[in-house]
Amino acid sequence: MCRIYRFLKKFIFSPSTLGVVQPVLYHKPFVKGMHSLHQYRHNRPFNPLSRKNSNSMKPVKKEVTDPKVYTRDIVWKIYRILKYSTWDSAREELEKLPIRWDSFTVNQVLKTHPPMEKAWLFFNWASRLRGFKHDQYTYTTMLDIFGEAGRISSMKHVFQQMQEKGIKIDSVTYTSLMHWLSNSGNIDEAIKIWEEMKSQGCSRTVVSYTAYMKILFNHDRLKEATDVFKEMLQSECPPNCYTYTILMEHLIKSEKCEEALEIFEQMQEAGVQPDKAACNILIQNCSKVGGPTAINRILHYMKENRLVLRHPVFVEALEALKCGGESDALLRQVHPHFSVDCNLRKEANDYTKVATDSSSDIDERLLFDLLKKGNLLAIDHLLLGIADKKIPLNHEILSSIIDVNCSQCRPDGALLAFDYSVKMGISMKRSKYLALIGLMIRSNLFSRILEVVEVMSKAGHSLEIYLASLIIYRLGRARQPTFAAKIFNILRDNHKCTATYTALISAYFSAGRVNKALGIFKIMREEGVSPALGTYNVLLGGLERKGRSSEADFFRKERKRLVAKHYPQGSACEKICNLLFAGDSC
Repeated sequence: MCRIYRFLKKFIFSPSTLGVVQPVLYHKPFVKGMHSLHQYRHNRPFNPLSRKNSNSMKPVKKEVTDPKVYTRDIVWKIYRILKYSTWDSAREELEKLPIRWDSFTVNQVLKTHPPMEKAWLFFNWASRLRGFKHDQYTYTTMLDIFGEAGRISSMKHVFQQMQEKGIKIDSVTYTSLMHWLSNSGNIDEAIKIWEEMKSQGCSRTVVSYTAYMKILFNHDRLKEATDVFKEMLQSECPPNCYTYTILMEHLIKSEKCEEALEIFEQMQEAGVQPDKAACNILIQNCSKVGGPTAINRILHYMKENRLVLRHPVFVEALEALKCGGESDALLRQVHPHFSVDCNLRKEANDYTKVATDSSSDIDERLLFDLLKKGNLLAIDHLLLGIADKKIPLNHEILSSIIDVNCSQCRPDGALLAFDYSVKMGISMKRSKYLALIGLMIRSNLFSRILEVVEVMSKAGHSLEIYLASLIIYRLGRARQPTFAAKIFNILRDNHKCTATYTALISAYFSAGRVNKALGIFKIMREEGVSPALGTYNVLLGGLERKGRSSEADFFRKERKRLVAKHYPQGSACEKICNLLFAGDSC
């Protein structure tokens, strides 16, 4: 690392090598002269007997134009279709859209990050459209989606397709490959991609150079990183803010804060201004190695340029300044908006200290006061302190905390109160558990739904058939059949009826597990549970979508027999089943 710094000081920041950033001049387009809105004409004498033009009194009809349809609206519409619909129904809706499919639209849809499997299905579906052809941009975005998900083999498959089909591979594609291979621990493969990029004559940019340097620094290959930086300068590719940030970050990690600060000053002289992200990265690393002087130097720059830290970095810097015996006045001066939050945390901590020495009545009064003020963050801190001390609370205060957090869509705060009630063995009303389940569904926290249902069942509360069927069905739509099956197993025996069995069958069909769905139907019949019309609707819909026509014909005949018998909807469970699954619900 010392070699890097000496090289930087001697060569990079010498007057002959410092780049001068030229300002970009933006010229306003020349505006041509416009005709005057009021044209002069000769005044004619007023004749009261003159006949008025009959057309002059007719109202002028305004031209009705269709509202503009923006690309972003189309893209988000397609994203919602992919996210909230099964692929079969999504494909039908996509085919009906009156739009012209081009690579830009497809690429923008992929960049919204729909579910990975649907993104791949959409990618392949688009390739079969008449007149459409994937290009380097759509392929690279699909490659990024697989790389971010850790599906390295799928990412390599997409790259191989690009090579086989002769798609142009530029520095962006190579850089993405290097990044995700390095993240997965394949440093040797990432280096091979860099060498392949050079051998193919692909022009390397500041982004590709910087990404490769970061990869080498992260794997402690300092000499190779230094050589790449030299090569970058020799190729007349000027470093940007992120390039300097990587160099300073590794100097700070090597506890060379002074050298990093010199680069911090010199890069400004070279015309490259540190941005908000760079300042956050530098202060965070200085806080970890204990560099209060460097923190204050960077804070002065942030004050002059009106930049602020992220809250977690602010907290780390605050602790580092306290440990280093430095004043935090400048830090608070640069971040006055965090002072309120700090006072709130202090208030919560003070409440927690009082709670350890007082009765539970005082704890409840403190919580009620915080509820009136709306200080939910302070309630979270206080509740954590009370839970550590195992101080009992009334179920009413916990119910109020859950209600407020559910109304404001704060799953973390609501679950904090729920976990406390479980830890202390406090039971709540059925409505509170149902509110938690609703919040967990909206927040996609499916594993916590199972926990709430288990605790609710142990407390003696039942979901009832209708709600149980809805929850199982909703988990199926979210492609979570395992959680749906576990909730089904928790139900009482008299609630494992036509509606709940049908909901579980629908859940497996939604997840594409046809054989498992048919297996559940077989168990349903073996248990003596009679199928309803809604059950056959689910079976027919799921089998037809998977192309299993022969099995669908068998169940279609059974459904006709049921209808021919004028089967009455005698039980409430069958009525619920037919109500929920009146149409094809898979």
